[in-house]
Amino acid sequence: MAHIQLKNISKKFGSHAALKNLDVEIADGEFFVLLGETGAGKTTTLRVIAGLEAPTTGEVLIDGERVNDWGPAERDVALVLQQYSLYPRYTVRENLEFPLKSKIRATPRAEIDEKVARVAKVLRIEHLLERKTDRLSGGEMQRVSIGRAIVREPRVFLMDEPLSALDAKLREALRTQLKNLQMNLGATFLFVTHDQVEAMSMGDKIGVLNEGRLVQVGTPQDIYSRPRNTFVARAVGSPPMNLLDGKVEDGAAALSRAGQTLPLAGELNGSVAGRDLTFGIRPEDVRLAAGAPGAATIHDIEDHGVEKILTLHAGASVLRATVSAQTRVGYDEQVRFAWDPDKVHLFDRVSGLSLRHAS
Repeated sequence: MAHIQLKNISKKFGSHAALKNLDVEIADGEFFVLLGETGAGKTTTLRVIAGLEAPTTGEVLIDGERVNDWGPAERDVALVLQQYSLYPRYTVRENLEFPLKSKIRATPRAEIDEKVARVAKVLRIEHLLERKTDRLSGGEMQRVSIGRAIVREPRVFLMDEPLSALDAKLREALRTQLKNLQMNLGATFLFVTHDQVEAMSMGDKIGVLNEGRLVQVGTPQDIYSRPRNTFVARAVGSPPMNLLDGKVEDGAAALSRAGQTLPLAGELNGSVAGRDLTFGIRPEDVRLAAGAPGAATIHDIEDHGVEKILTLHAGASVLRATVSAQTRVGYDEQVRFAWDPDKVHLFDRVSGLSLRHAS
C-alpha cells in the first residue's frame, strides 16, 4: 500500500483557485475521509493525487517519492467514481477481468481467474459473474466498480462519492462493506464525501475542506468534540451544533438574541469577559427540565423512534434539542431548558475560531 503526502498544493482553473496551500498526509493503510460541501475542492484533490490534474504549485508524494511528473498509470492508483465506470455489453466477469488484460500487466489466465473469484467472493457478487452489467441494480453496479479497482491491487484507492447515488438503506450496507474491505485489505483509502454520516462512520481520520482549504484534520471524535471553528461545528453532527451569539457576563453566558442567561463551567480567562462570542452546544447536551434557567417554545418535533429532535424558539434564537422518545411534549408548548455547562464551546464571533485553538 502507500503513504500519501500533499505539500502546499494549490490548483487554479483560470482565475478560480480550487485548492489553496493544501497540506494532507494519509498514513499507509489508513481510511482517510475528505469531507466538504459541493465546490470545496474534494474531487480536484483526488484528481491531483491520481495524476489527472497537475497542481499549479506544491508537491505530491507517494511513499516519500515526488510523483508530480508521473502519469496516472505510473502512480498505480484506482479511482472509483459516483458514475459507474463499467462496460454495459460486458458481463460482470469480463468487467472484472478487463484491468488485468492490459498489455502492461499481461496477467496469466490462471491468475486472472483466481483474482476475479477472490474479489467476487469478498464483494458477494459471485452469483452475478455471468450477468451483463446493464441488468444490474445500482448497488450491484457500484460493487462491480469497486471490484474492478480491487482486482488490480493498486497502491491507493481514491473514491469520489461512490455511494451518493444509492438509496439510504443500500448506502448504509455498502458503508459497512467498504470499511470492512479496507480493513481486510490493509489498504490506503481516500474517500471524499459531502455526507458527514459517511465521514463519521467510515473514517480513521477526517479532513474538513472548505473553499479549497483544509480547515481541520482529526479522528471522528476529535472533529466532533473539539471543532476548530464554527464551520466545522456546523459541518459535523446531525443535527448540527447549536450556535448562539452572546457574551460572558458574571461568569455566565448572556445570549443576546435569546435574551437569556445560562451557566458556564470552569475558570474563564479574564479576556473573555465582554468579548463578542458564539456559544456552541450539541443538541444532545440540551435538556428539558422544570425550573431550568432557559425558557422556550416548541416549534417542531421530529420523532425518530429511539429519540425526538425538538426545535425550540428561545426569544429570537432557534436551537435543537435531542431528547428521549418517551419525552411528552406538544407543538407550541412552553418549556424550560438547560444545557450541560461542561459541554459548551466558545468561539470568537468575528473569526469563528474556537477559543481553545485561538493561540
